[in-house]
Amino acid sequence: MNLALLFPDDFVAADRAILKGRRLAHLNSVLKVSEGDLVPVGLADGEIGTGRVLQLTNTEAVLQVELTTPPPAPIPLTLILAMPRPKMFRRVLQTCATLGVKDIWLINAYKVEKSFWQTPWLSEDNLRENMALGLEQARDTRLPRVRIRKLFKPFVEDELPALMENTRALVAHPGTRTPCPAMINEPATLCIGPEGGFIPYEVDKLVEAGCEAVHLGSRILRVETAVPVLVSRLFDACV
Repeated sequence: MNLALLFPDDFVAADRAILKGRRLAHLNSVLKVSEGDLVPVGLADGEIGTGRVLQLTNTEAVLQVELTTPPPAPIPLTLILAMPRPKMFRRVLQTCATLGVKDIWLINAYKVEKSFWQTPWLSEDNLRENMALGLEQARDTRLPRVRIRKLFKPFVEDELPALMENTRALVAHPGTRTPCPAMINEPATLCIGPEGGFIPYEVDKLVEAGCEAVHLGSRILRVETAVPVLVSRLFDACV
């Protein structure tokens, strides 16, 4: 945790916040702070600054907060991600938040198992917690927006074209002829399939909608690896 991310309900006054739970444990066991110390803090979707530890107990830390600096700029990417396996979904979501991805769409695909959508990691509280972990790592405060679409064809035909408008639209798929571009530094829409990839029908529908099919070479990557590799290849903001 390189920054303690604060939410409005943490504040008991305009410049006073109370930390409990995971964030308090980190202050005590990892940072080993004492009363009077300064720790980096940020307000969710707001500015970054410092918090002076006014009081520290086993149950809570009281911070005097001063916010002065804007967070890092987001990268101009819309990420279309076939729902990963629950065991890796948390890591993927945290990675996206760390890299500065702010617009995430979780979609269905043929190789996405129905049970994936039942994971408790999709609850609002768990989404917020895992995004917060990623933001704290990167010293960022802007929470990504996560939207869920469980029907592939209606999403691709009815919503995707508007999302891709005025962006470089790509679908990552092994075996295609075109290598993934590097350091494009322009607005982009990136589609990444599930474990095992999109099936040919899905790739065809995405290409028909306006995506360019690209590859990362001969190696086949897990989703949790493909996401940071692709995002870092496209944008130098997170290198």
